[in-house]
Amino acid sequence: MSELKKEFRWFNIMDYKKEETYLSKRHQKGWKFKKVTFPGIYTFEKCEPENVIYQLDYNKEGIKHQMEYVRMFEDCGWEYLTEFDGYNYFRKSADKMQQKEEIFCDDISCLDMMNRIFRGRVIPLIVIFCCLVFQAGMSMTEHGEQRYTIVFAILLVIYGITFLQFAVKYFAFRKKVKK
Repeated sequence: MSELKKEFRWFNIMDYKKEETYLSKRHQKGWKFKKVTFPGIYTFEKCEPENVIYQLDYNKEGIKHQMEYVRMFEDCGWEYLTEFDGYNYFRKSADKMQQKEEIFCDDISCLDMMNRIFRGRVIPLIVIFCCLVFQAGMSMTEHGEQRYTIVFAILLVIYGITFLQFAVKYFAFRKKVKK
């Protein structure tokens, strides 16, 4: 029976590059990625240390046509691992790489993925957050309760930081691509 290990890690919406690096480093230390579950619990399986490149693609549409989507990547030598919250996980041995190979080989396709992240993750989070703030405000006004104010202030700061990080990365990259 194989040895499994679980670790908790939190990556922001736009931290997919950091997540790829994290998974590659774990594999180099002898722990290959198996799956991730909410709220950021990563499961690894003991393996021989190997230099493996992990890549993520945010594409909910690809899963609707999963066989074709996965085959497209497999034809390029990528192993499909799993899907979690819209992100699809792939890996490939560094020995099988022609050069610095990436799923997104140009800035336009990377910007396209960022647009999919914005539509699929950021817009729904903004809508949910606005609804929660509105509901909380109505509840506090009607019941005169102020004890939840701190909780909502903390949530506001967390959401604000998340959206600001995304916006800064997105618009800086978009400006670079549009030049």
